[in-house]
Amino acid sequence: MSPQKKYKLFLIIAIALIAFTLRPPLTSVGPLIYEIRLDTGLSNTLLGMLTTLPILVFGLVSVLTPLLTRRIGTEGTMAFALLVLTAGILLRVIPTNIALFLGTLVLGVGIAFGNVLLPGIVKKSFPEKSGLVTGIYSGMLGIGAAVASGVSVPLSEDLGLEWRGSLGVWAIFSFVALLFWLPQLRRSIPVVARRSLRESLKSLGKSSLAWHVSLFMGLQSFTFYIIIAWLPEILQDRGIGAAEAGWLLALCQGVGVIGTFIVPNWAARLSTQKFPVLVLIILEMISIIGLMIPNTTFVLLWVSMLGFSMGACFGVALLFIVLRTRDTQSANEISGVSQSIGYTIAATGPALFGALFDITAMWSIPLGFLLIISALKLWTGLNAGRRAFI
Repeated sequence: MSPQKKYKLFLIIAIALIAFTLRPPLTSVGPLIYEIRLDTGLSNTLLGMLTTLPILVFGLVSVLTPLLTRRIGTEGTMAFALLVLTAGILLRVIPTNIALFLGTLVLGVGIAFGNVLLPGIVKKSFPEKSGLVTGIYSGMLGIGAAVASGVSVPLSEDLGLEWRGSLGVWAIFSFVALLFWLPQLRRSIPVVARRSLRESLKSLGKSSLAWHVSLFMGLQSFTFYIIIAWLPEILQDRGIGAAEAGWLLALCQGVGVIGTFIVPNWAARLSTQKFPVLVLIILEMISIIGLMIPNTTFVLLWVSMLGFSMGACFGVALLFIVLRTRDTQSANEISGVSQSIGYTIAATGPALFGALFDITAMWSIPLGFLLIISALKLWTGLNAGRRAFI
């Protein structure tokens, strides 16, 4: 194997490790909520902030990423992001409520930077293999999320780490990812800015393609966080037990990983990405209609289809950032803007969906609302999928 191929392989491993570390600090909290409540006495509102606070941070911080890349380069900013992420995770191990929330805020900053930088790194290092590498790292995001959801309670109870130790163990993985990334710092040079951040944001704001890419990212995140929050409750109201509903949510996430691995690689090979978007949204709409039916005979099918579509849409949203830009700086800029818009929109989803159910007392109305979101996602996806550059 040539030195260049060895370097590329090592870089892919580093990217995969980074992606794996970006979701466990978020998805490990939910299964431990009961233990955290008993130990801290926090209200449900404050406990909910442990999940929503990082999403809000994503929305606020993502757009600022180019300010750092212009000073310490893309590689240097990623190393900084992993250091901040590790520090935030470790802060939550300190036995005070202030440290718990401060750590959550800090790790949110690290994850936000990492989220934004990965598409630009793929654009820079793998321009001919963007679909494959995007599929790898978006799939690893899903695997990290699923693994953390599954092992949080066993780590706390079976291994005796308790909930703080269970949350803190993910610092090991982010630190290992940092070690794998450190060799890249030799290649880190400040990104030469063709224009100021204000000018770039103003320019992107005038681009309809940039808006379609950003809205597609936002709408797919909106749907994802609603399903993660409410699917078990919907299924239990249909007569499915709590344990089975939890496993069905895990199935939804697991099938989603398959979608994130497969679809971006396929979509990147096409001249436009309109057909993959159309197929995915049709699958999503069919599965949502299926969930509106009180009968649970085919619920396994509906959940699997929905998970595949959501996972694949996430991968395609990341792929749009790579394919619709000409260089790393542009990729970083649109990645920051799209993820800022995306996570800001996503943060409102679960509460809005729950409010619709509280008002109507039936799941068909909020699920019908998701069909409208799917239709909007189809419109933005078809426009983002056309062969053009921002």
